[in-house]
Amino acid sequence: MDEKIIKGTSKFLSFVLRHSPETIHLKLDENGWADVDELIIQSNKHNVPLDFDLLKIVVETNDKKRFAFNEDQTKIRASQGHSIEVELNLDAVEPLDYLYHGTVATSIESIKEKGLQKISRQHVHLSKDKETAIKVGSRRGKPIILIVDAKSMYQEGFKFYLSDNGVWLTDEVPAKYIEFKN
Repeated sequence: MDEKIIKGTSKFLSFVLRHSPETIHLKLDENGWADVDELIIQSNKHNVPLDFDLLKIVVETNDKKRFAFNEDQTKIRASQGHSIEVELNLDAVEPLDYLYHGTVATSIESIKEKGLQKISRQHVHLSKDKETAIKVGSRRGKPIILIVDAKSMYQEGFKFYLSDNGVWLTDEVPAKYIEFKN
């Protein structure tokens, strides 16, 4: 399968499953699940060629595991990163002592003032390791890696969730829990 097609399909799925299903008249349930057959039909109606084989390749090969099927592969959803309201039914879990967030220099002053905010997403996204945070931060320029004292946050009552694809989620990270290192 052509890598360009797979990458383009992944971007399309991120858009419709995380942010804007209505653009192709797709309905998501309260947990963010879309009917696979409906997704294929609506995608093709909107000039985005999609069949089950391509969908399966995108889900299985996505390096960030952004998408997941239900057990019988009749439904699909984004693992996290939604800007629309969905309930992922994740249980709160105790985080690692330290988590990481990749950003760029233009965001640092705001983060020092307000901490990490979810802005248009449902959660702040954190990584278990610096390498992943570097990749995330690199998408917008030279990355700056922030170290989050997740253990202290947890001990003070903040909730953490671990998405199906290994991304740590929380509602906010106040600046006092962030170590600003480069």
